[in-house]
Amino acid sequence: QVQLVESGGGLVQPGGSLRLSCAASGNMFRSSAMGWYRQAPGKQRELVAGITRGGSTNYVGSVKGRFTISRDNAKNTVYLQMNSLKPEDTAVYYCNAVNSVSTMKPGDFGSWGQGTQVTVSS
Repeated sequence: QVQLVESGGGLVQPGGSLRLSCAASGNMFRSSAMGWYRQAPGKQRELVAGITRGGSTNYVGSVKGRFTISRDNAKNTVYLQMNSLKPEDTAVYYCNAVNSVSTMKPGDFGSWGQGTQVTVSS
């Protein structure tokens, strides 16, 4: 079973930046496409960025050009660099598996981490 631990969230002003990290335990990380999801209050969880095992990436339109997903397979870690943050980016951010990066089809390992809160406010 994969355990996921997200970190790096916080309070940031509009236009600011944050870098999120997700450390994964277990052997499935390296063989899995990974993604960052977010859930805002009162909304469904959505997949915002995905990365294949080989490093190909894809993004939902609302974050394209502002967010960058990357991974370090040696460290079993996936990152999300978030720039030009907007109040509408406020949410709890989670990492988990992705079924398809090209079509941005969500997936999961059967469990979720605790997430990390990102709040964008002046």
